[in-house]
Amino acid sequence: MTVTRLPEPVFCRKILPIERCYRACDPPQVTLRSRLQHQRARIHQQINKEMLMRTGAENLFRATTNHKVRETVALELSIVNSNLQLLKEELEELNSNVGVYQTESEAVNVPMIPLGLKETKELDFSLPLKDFICRHYGEEASQYEAEIKELNELRQAMRTPSRNEAGLELLIEYYNQLYFLEQRFFHPGNMLAVQFHWYDSLTGVPSSQRALAFEKGSVLFNVGALYTQIGTRQNRSSAQGIANAIDAFQCAAGAFSYLKENFSNAPSLDMSGASLGMLVRLMLAQVQECVFERVLLLVLEDGDFPSHLQVAQEAARVSDMYWLAVQTMQQAPVKDYVPFSWATLAQVKNEHFRALSHYYAGLALCSYAQSTEWGDGLGERMLQQLHSSKPSGPPLGMVLRDPEERRKAHLRRAVIRHEEAMRIHGLCRVLRKMDILQEVLASVHKRSLSAYSQIDREDDFCQTAEAPDIHPKTQHKPDVKTPDFSKVRVTDLFQRLGPLSVFSARNQWCPQRRIRLVRSDSGLGLTLRGDSPVLVAGVVPGDLFCPEAGLCEGDYIVAVNGADCKWAKHVEVVQALKACSDGGVELGIVTMLSPKTLKQVRAHLCSHTFACRALFTCGIPHPARGAAPPPFSPGPGRRVGQGAGSPRG
Repeated sequence: MTVTRLPEPVFCRKILPIERCYRACDPPQVTLRSRLQHQRARIHQQINKEMLMRTGAENLFRATTNHKVRETVALELSIVNSNLQLLKEELEELNSNVGVYQTESEAVNVPMIPLGLKETKELDFSLPLKDFICRHYGEEASQYEAEIKELNELRQAMRTPSRNEAGLELLIEYYNQLYFLEQRFFHPGNMLAVQFHWYDSLTGVPSSQRALAFEKGSVLFNVGALYTQIGTRQNRSSAQGIANAIDAFQCAAGAFSYLKENFSNAPSLDMSGASLGMLVRLMLAQVQECVFERVLLLVLEDGDFPSHLQVAQEAARVSDMYWLAVQTMQQAPVKDYVPFSWATLAQVKNEHFRALSHYYAGLALCSYAQSTEWGDGLGERMLQQLHSSKPSGPPLGMVLRDPEERRKAHLRRAVIRHEEAMRIHGLCRVLRKMDILQEVLASVHKRSLSAYSQIDREDDFCQTAEAPDIHPKTQHKPDVKTPDFSKVRVTDLFQRLGPLSVFSARNQWCPQRRIRLVRSDSGLGLTLRGDSPVLVAGVVPGDLFCPEAGLCEGDYIVAVNGADCKWAKHVEVVQALKACSDGGVELGIVTMLSPKTLKQVRAHLCSHTFACRALFTCGIPHPARGAAPPPFSPGPGRRVGQGAGSPRG
């Protein structure tokens, strides 16, 4: 999996306590949602087991020529395929269980479609990171056990985030931490020996990659999935609940859209471009549905002619959005693995809101006939904007003066659309179990049928004209909101390795060596530059250029008398050197390998085998481990460095 662009997190030097991660995750078997997620994880493991058995059986079938063995393997393959089909059907039913994620309020709302989280296997970073720290940075890996433990706990906690803002912050914190992890330990030419295992959210098929981009993409997918669960949970009977749901679904659409634009070559189907495009359209349709509910909650308090027209056009807009979502669900390859209940529910909502648009159009004509507030000219202009095409029949002015036929046509079409929604609803076994949805569909159908029956006379044998389509129009277009990664400030867990701009996986280093400098009458004989870490800008010519000296221009000072100074400022290192005793000062020195030197070393390694500490950088030998560092003192009369901050005597 490849990534084109990633947001850089906000840097913060203060390390957040790991305890907050535990408060932001749901232990298994505690909530209905976590129980459902636990059941999905169990099915994922069974699917993985069956797929491994199928792979082994297929390999044996191709390898053997024994007729009896091939028959036995073929029988085993048929059993495994049957088991896989049953497991996928069971997983689809769990994915279709949207009732667990709905709000617990007493208000009756059409259910929303949430997305389950991607499952991942438990991962221990200890061995790969310790090996890399020792091999690449030349440091004692045991000194970083606390950081590695914290990283493991953070990843373990983000597997089951709680369904609230704290759970989102937990996922984003781990996502931001992956930025530092990539800079420290991942490089195209020096990959970390770790495999990231994730299960497809829709099919349960396992995938694994060594690329950190796969881990990032999967975490970002879960950010979007968690936003869908938060949006579904909101109480949409209040204005604040609707606003929260709109924001959550917009953020979910933004997460999936960002994932689609910036990640490619995904190994799992749920993160393919087609799937993410479908999810974006579905989330935007649910945003539009929430907008309709807000308009219905606020505007219909007036109950006048323009209010009903606005609601009718909003409902038509929602219907169009769900129609687009249905089209993407019915295209290959999405139609092969999207849950049938999702596609059916989207079709039901398409018909349901189309029916509501005609119902409120009929109410608008009814309210106009009962009101003397609106002049014929204004009413005609508003009615002209209601329909998507010029309606046939009498002029609009006559329709407004005698709106019964047009109102009857709209109500008749509303009843037909409601009946179609109920018919499609009955085709799905999962949706038939949703009492809330069945109650909503039956209620609105009864309401439309009652309104139509009041104006449909038994002695009227004239055929009712076909009502024109309602022109979709909205006061609020859905906005795709990219998740705000900067709202969670994180600290590099491995900041003790040194500043990231220098001590990263991109740069190659020689092992750290120790050098003792003894002060002479003229100083220590070197010039320093920069800070964090301090660079040796110059040395006194002469003995310092000899290989035995152990110091040259371009070296970095990482320790002074055993104290780590990778993050030390220039003035702090200078003061430490000036404060050295007559016995001298011991420096920890590392040298960055240039591309040319690194190429020569690798070529030498291909033809000779020798210990890592025997490497030479710029002609400088590395002292043996445990040996006392060679003392050095500049000769009498030599000049010390000329640069600012040079540790003169």
